[in-house]
Amino acid sequence: MKKCIILANGKPPKKRVITFFQKKGYKKLICADGGANSALKMNLVPDFIIGDLDSISTDALKEFKSSSKIIRLKRQNDTDVEKCLKYAIKNNFKETLLFGVTGNRLDHTFCNLGIVKKFSSQIEISLVAENSYLESYTGKTILNTHPKETISIYGFDKKTKITSSGLKYSLFQTALPFGEKESTSNVATGDSVKLDISGGRIFVIRDVNLMMKYDLF
Repeated sequence: MKKCIILANGKPPKKRVITFFQKKGYKKLICADGGANSALKMNLVPDFIIGDLDSISTDALKEFKSSSKIIRLKRQNDTDVEKCLKYAIKNNFKETLLFGVTGNRLDHTFCNLGIVKKFSSQIEISLVAENSYLESYTGKTILNTHPKETISIYGFDKKTKITSSGLKYSLFQTALPFGEKESTSNVATGDSVKLDISGGRIFVIRDVNLMMKYDLF
């Protein structure tokens, strides 16, 4: 299964987090425009640099011009992250992990969270920001968990219903419409959590460092 990392121009992760996931099979590194600047600082070589190239530094462009495939897309009807996702989907990547998609601008963060929801039906998307790992789910799924691990669950509308087992605060056909109700800081009671989601998608947010420590991926 083809997997890739997309590194955007927001707050970069620690290099050890990226290399952890590269060892997990996320072999290809795609930089969204100025994400290449972060790659340069971490001594990582992108396989692809995609975007309108208005944020990449001269140093990064010079460093990577012979080692990376650089794809300039001038269109402004989608973001650089979306351009990367569309490229990944077109080239048959099945999973992608987003880094650098949060930072100082709340509008960019909000937009990128929306992008996860927007593209989740076309490619499996996860997102790492600071200490958090976000994934979107629908249908039935089982999460490998660590006892007493914090699990936060967010829905979007009243038609999406969630039933859980393995959580301290159980959900039974529960809707978590955004801005009305959420399941923040729920707790795993054992080694797994089962979720049954109908009528839409949800976000699940966990601690990426704990997941890496106990290899819960």
